[in-house]
Amino acid sequence: MQFMPPRLLILVYPLLCSTTSSASRWPSITSNIMASTSSPNNVKKAPKTATASTTAGYMMKMPPLADKRSVAEQLCQTCSGPIYSQGLETFQVPMALYEVNRARVVQAMLEKDSSAKGLILLEGGKQTTRYDTDFEPVFRQESYFHYLFGASQYSDCYGVLSLPDGEATLFVPSWGVETETVCGPSPEFEGVKKELGLERVFGVGELKSFVEQEMKRMEDDEEENKSGETSSPPNLFLLKGMNTDSGNFATPASFEGIEKFKTVRDDDTLFGCMAECRVTKSPAEVNLLRYTNWISSMAHVSVMRATRPGMMEYQLESLFQHHTYTHGGCRHMSYTCICACGPSANILHYGHAGRPNSRLLTSNDIALLDMGAEYHCYASDITCSFPVSGTFTEDQRAIYESVLAAQVSILGKLKPGVSWLEMHREAFRHILKGLIKCGVLTAGGEEDVDKVVEEMLDADLGAIFMPHGMGHLIGIDTHDVGGYAAGTPQRSTRPGLKNVRTAREMEEGMVLTVEPGCYFIDPLLEMALANDKQKKFINADRLQDFRGFGGVRLEDDVAITADGCENLTLCPRSAEEVMDVMKGGVWPPEKDVMPELKRSWAVCKEGKMEMLDMES
Repeated sequence: MQFMPPRLLILVYPLLCSTTSSASRWPSITSNIMASTSSPNNVKKAPKTATASTTAGYMMKMPPLADKRSVAEQLCQTCSGPIYSQGLETFQVPMALYEVNRARVVQAMLEKDSSAKGLILLEGGKQTTRYDTDFEPVFRQESYFHYLFGASQYSDCYGVLSLPDGEATLFVPSWGVETETVCGPSPEFEGVKKELGLERVFGVGELKSFVEQEMKRMEDDEEENKSGETSSPPNLFLLKGMNTDSGNFATPASFEGIEKFKTVRDDDTLFGCMAECRVTKSPAEVNLLRYTNWISSMAHVSVMRATRPGMMEYQLESLFQHHTYTHGGCRHMSYTCICACGPSANILHYGHAGRPNSRLLTSNDIALLDMGAEYHCYASDITCSFPVSGTFTEDQRAIYESVLAAQVSILGKLKPGVSWLEMHREAFRHILKGLIKCGVLTAGGEEDVDKVVEEMLDADLGAIFMPHGMGHLIGIDTHDVGGYAAGTPQRSTRPGLKNVRTAREMEEGMVLTVEPGCYFIDPLLEMALANDKQKKFINADRLQDFRGFGGVRLEDDVAITADGCENLTLCPRSAEEVMDVMKGGVWPPEKDVMPELKRSWAVCKEGKMEMLDMES
């Protein structure tokens, strides 16, 4: 398909999202069901044609799915049409991003079964209360629902995506006077349709009749179009499956009367298709992740500059949240902030219940801060490690630079086709070499250090000092889905490797964290000292110098490109960069002193990400 010039797209798009009936307008993204009352109860039959979609007395030719996707991709490139923004200079998210997502899911379903037809039905996130109180935690949309509809601020909704044409219908709640008095007016259908760039928006009360009538229409179409060959009836596709990272299950949508469709209900197909679509990101998704990384990177720098001995860990958390919300419009964190200083870093998920970022910082501490903000439900996941005093000690720098060496090596090797498990082993190698260099481990007089390191790997010694996975997929969720999907390499049972959140080979469009680390965790150290295969490599006396040290982790978010990778995270990484920033140095710097980190320098200006021409 030939793309329309961007200026023409900008002129045409307002017609696509008009609040008046769009049945007579250019139909590339518009509704094929637009009754003037916005109610599916007005649906009536019209004469059938092979290329027509009919409802509310209209008959209109629908564009091919590929054309809808192409137009949506162009709208994403020009940031045209409906956008989401938190105002001021926060990032502008083109809602066409979700049109692309919808087209990808429909295409995946059709690739699995070219004759697939019916309705995809998802139930959105619910506004919950805390325990038995009426306190309402800040709402966050369910991730699969957000992936298709982009309705980050609307709770208690349903969404329908039709097969094979990919039309999207959102069902939003309507409130009574008492609720509206407290919470404001119910969502206005035409306003929501225009805001989100959807074909149709109805009230939740219309869901049952809509599903019944659409399924009946598809059955009637099937009867009229039969030409003797065997054909299956339309299905109601629901989302059900296990998240291989959490072990929790996605819950299928449910509404009163859904049991009527039990004979055509399909709980098996949709989950795998949607999870696999989420594994690789569109260019628009990568650009949104570029923003979350930019604002979170700048927040990390702000925290570095403010850190002093005598502060509390929770103050660092507070400063990060303040920066990302004040300057980036990020109301949500991607996960609980980990502000682990000194021995606190021995606890990998510090900051959770029982360990609430509550330790006093001392001048001898090295801080490990794992914090990332979320914008329009897309995450960032960044870890910085730095000396609280502003200057590395010799031992702190030795551990830091071994972790940095691992990160640089992995970034230099990442490209499509590379095994993620091999990248994890690569991190082990550099951590172990660094520990040999600083005397914690010994090569036993062997001159070939690489040979000794491989022996250490065989003894699973790497898992003692880096017990977590080297990274994970990231997107709408911090630990994004698809890590161990059906048909992909399954989880290893080896120490260390069993904690890797995916064993897949890299593909263009994947976005993952690269997070090597080195820790001195007493229970693991004691296990190693009691293990004959491991203790022979350990210098127990030198190890004592690192008891209570904590750990170092460096974590960047990286997009896999056609021939390598692009680092979306823009934090200080070399020891000199870290110390310079802590002394008030300019950031971003005028010169990139570590181009091997592949940092993709950018800044958000007037709601758009602008690439910087950085000297190296």
